Amino acid sequence: MTAEMELSGLLGLLLLLHAPQIRATQGILHAVDGGSNSAKDYCITYNSSWTTLPTSYTNALYYKLENLTSAWLCSESEVPVVSLKDKAVVVMVGNCSILDKAVIAQSRNAKMLLVASKEGLPRPTDNRSGYESLTIPIAYVKYGDIVDMAQDVGRNINVTMYSPAPPLFDYSMLVIFLISVFTVALGGYWSGVSELEDLRPSQNTGENEGGKKKDDNVTFTSFTVILFVVICCVMLLLLYFFYKWLVYVIICVFCLASALSMFNCLSALIQYIPYGRCRVSCFSKSAEVRLVFLAAFCVAVSVTWAVFRNEDRWIWILQDILGIAFCLNFIKTLRMPNFKACVILLGLLLLYDVFFVFITPFITKNGQSIMIEVAAGPSGSSEKLPVVIRVPRLEYSAVKLCVMPFSLLGFGDIIVPGLLVAYCRRFDVRFTSSSTYYISCTIGYAVGMILTLVILIVLNMGQPALLYLVPCTLLASSLVAWRRKEMKKFWNGGCYEVLTTKVLCCQGTIHEAYLQTAREPETISRSHLLHKEDKYVIGP
Repeated sequence: MTAEMELSGLLGLLLLLHAPQIRATQGILHAVDGGSNSAKDYCITYNSSWTTLPTSYTNALYYKLENLTSAWLCSESEVPVVSLKDKAVVVMVGNCSILDKAVIAQSRNAKMLLVASKEGLPRPTDNRSGYESLTIPIAYVKYGDIVDMAQDVGRNINVTMYSPAPPLFDYSMLVIFLISVFTVALGGYWSGVSELEDLRPSQNTGENEGGKKKDDNVTFTSFTVILFVVICCVMLLLLYFFYKWLVYVIICVFCLASALSMFNCLSALIQYIPYGRCRVSCFSKSAEVRLVFLAAFCVAVSVTWAVFRNEDRWIWILQDILGIAFCLNFIKTLRMPNFKACVILLGLLLLYDVFFVFITPFITKNGQSIMIEVAAGPSGSSEKLPVVIRVPRLEYSAVKLCVMPFSLLGFGDIIVPGLLVAYCRRFDVRFTSSSTYYISCTIGYAVGMILTLVILIVLNMGQPALLYLVPCTLLASSLVAWRRKEMKKFWNGGCYEVLTTKVLCCQGTIHEAYLQTAREPETISRSHLLHKEDKYVIGP
């Protein structure tokens, strides 16, 4: 399955995105009829940096609702003859910025601006610079809710806005932590198992599926690391400018890559089941029955996710399962040759993460981070990129009216540090009799995740997780290498270097092979070579 694995790696490259933890800002519009006291709640979205809402409607101020959904309120000529003083004004979205609407509403002494949208609930992300004098609360509301309000509540409507306080610690953060650490640890361990299999001489060249045994792994070089980061930047920018079209391409790519990844993960386990080993043939090729059923199952899971991907209530479970399989397969398949390549990759992606989260708000027109904009999807878009682990937040139980809020962690925040953990595990397999590097780097990743979540709680804003994961993992593995006096070997990947030989004779057969040789290859005798089909491994 070498070609399929290479395809998976390419698809993974296109999907790699480092999405920071994102918190949606949702609130509740509480409407009360002044005469009958009938009341009803509706979901709103607002910008917490613009507007501070009370946590309950008990002691909140109510304002009479003035329905101006027949106008956009983009110019003074659109202001009706009725007085807007001390009222909550609702107008239609469009034709100008919501901040321009708020300026006009505030100039007429309105106390609240509601902007009605017929296409979901957008997120207020306009650039606030130049509007420092605005103090009026602003929020988006569904146009259908305004219509429903007139029918179900009454005509003499008074409204207020509030936002229930989220819990200090949300269980979703614990779930995100457990998923990420489990995936990184298991991916690194699996990579070590694969390394052991590569070092073990094959007793029977026909022992594997189809009578072939191939190296399914792809090794990065310093050049491909830099190229990898450049492509990540280009893909992120393309998604930012052409999200409306590319999002469907990414969805299709995710379905294919995740189905293949799940098959690779489960097929590694199914080999231990002594059933279904009979084979079926088709077009001169054969496969075990159990693998055929497994492939059908993986495709069915992927297609089910694609069909119900916008059903937030439960589909996040399938997305997380597919995402975990994708990350595991990527960590196991993609190999870093040495610690130097790991430092280059993690360092460049750290800069990439910080730039697109913290620097781009000073460049974009709406003052929004490109990374967060792409990860959460543009305002009004119902399609989201399937490149994140999603876990619903506990506060959803208090805000049942709104779309389920999620805590998000990008696949890249698992895969990129996971590649370093996998390198540490393979280094342990080759040069140590323990798992010192692997365990230390995994602990470093766990510490980095804890630090990320703590900062998220304290600052209450999206964080680039690599900002904390990269230093923790690099520092943990470096300290172990320094303590064991193996930094030079760890930095260079041990005493192994890759050379190419044109002709190598073995048992009368000419092979073109890649040799992993010691620093003085001329001192190596043929007894050091472990035959492995058309690949030779030099023993240490």
